[in-house]
Parts: sequence; structure tokens; C-alpha cells
Amino acid sequence: MLNSAIAGFLFLTYGNGVFVWALKYVDSGFSSLLVAVQPLVILVLMNLFYKQKIQLKSIIGIVLGITGIAILVSESGLHYTPGSFVGVIMIFTCILSWSFASIFVSKRAFPKKSLMDASIQMLSGGFFLLAGSFLFGETHLPFAEWTQKTAMSMYLLTFFGSIVAFTAFNFLLRSVSPEKVATSGYVNPVIALVLGWYILDEPISYQLLIAALILLVGVYFINSSKSVT
Repeated sequence: MLNSAIAGFLFLTYGNGVFVWALKYVDSGFSSLLVAVQPLVILVLMNLFYKQKIQLKSIIGIVLGITGIAILVSESGLHYTPGSFVGVIMIFTCILSWSFASIFVSKRAFPKKSLMDASIQMLSGGFFLLAGSFLFGETHLPFAEWTQKTAMSMYLLTFFGSIVAFTAFNFLLRSVSPEKVATSGYVNPVIALVLGWYILDEPISYQLLIAALILLVGVYFINSSKSVT
């Protein structure tokens, strides 16, 4: 349970909480490009701490993933604002936190029930975030003032984004190598493209299709590589 609480802090309090704060200084497109290096960071950390060999297929997959994200976000352009340097540095620390937590979960003992493990992580991560919010004097919008769209978004994020996805994420970390699990960062943009097209009638250009194809090929290369220690 202590390991779950530590993972919750690394994943959610620092990895997610500080990342959201850094988005005040770095636009979402540029931040998604930075996050694309996470599988590489995990591979480097695994090599440093556990002497795990870095396979050529994994490197090819990561390069393709970064390339795909770059093509994806370049369509709308990358925007820099005053304070971007600080934001970039903080995002890199968040990537390190999330990467270290991914390795931590894959190597340490945790509650056997995946839902129990994920719930402890989310409760501890949420507690530290709430404490930080009070510490910095942040205000919140009362539930009664939420719009219907806001409420629906929160319900969907809570059920699918947290309970389902985060539980599955932790389960996979104990089943396959962490860099393979990190490829979700390459799959999510492709799913977002399809949903945006299907639900919101957003156009999909040839550039976006090429980016999506490169991302999926990158995921294939990483997941087809064998974990060698």
C-alpha cells in the first residue's frame, strides 16, 4: 500500500499535476511533442538501473513516434510564450517522474487486485493535489455552476480516463515492459483524431493521416521488440 501511495504521488500529483501547471507556459502541441520522448526516457532509465539492453526495434519505434507527433502538431504550429523555458523544464521533470513511476510499478510489490492498487494511487495522488491546491490558495468552481457539458466531461474522464484506463495501465505495467505501455502516448492522438472526425466533424488532412500511420508503425516496432536483460 505504501508503494501504491508513492506511485500515486509520482504519477498523479507530480507527473500530472505539475504538467497541467506547466501548460500555462507551453502550448499543448509542443507539450505533446515533449511527452513523445517518454518511452526513450524509460529505456535509458532501465538501462542505467537494471542494465537492460536497448534494442534497435525500440529505438526505431521511438524515432517514428516522435516523428509522427511532430508531424501531427506541426499542422497547427508550435507556439512559444514568455516563460516557455520554465514550462519545458518542468514538463521534462514530469516525464522523469512518470517514467520512474512506471519502472517502480513494474519492479516493486503492489496489492494483487488491480482496482485496489489503482484506487490507492488515485486517492493518495488526489490528496496531495488537494493539499497543494489549498496551500497555493486556489479557488474552484462550485459543482452547482457546472454546465451540462462540463459535468458529462468529468463523468467520462472519471470512469474511462481514471477507473478504466489507469487501472489497465497499472495492470499492463506488471505484465509487459514499461516502454511498451508508454506507447499509449502515441495511440491516444490517433484515437482523438478519429473521435474528432466522427463526433465533431473535424476534417482529417493527408498530413494527419500520414502522422497517424507513422505513429501506429512506431507502436508496432516498440511492441514487437523483445525485452532483453
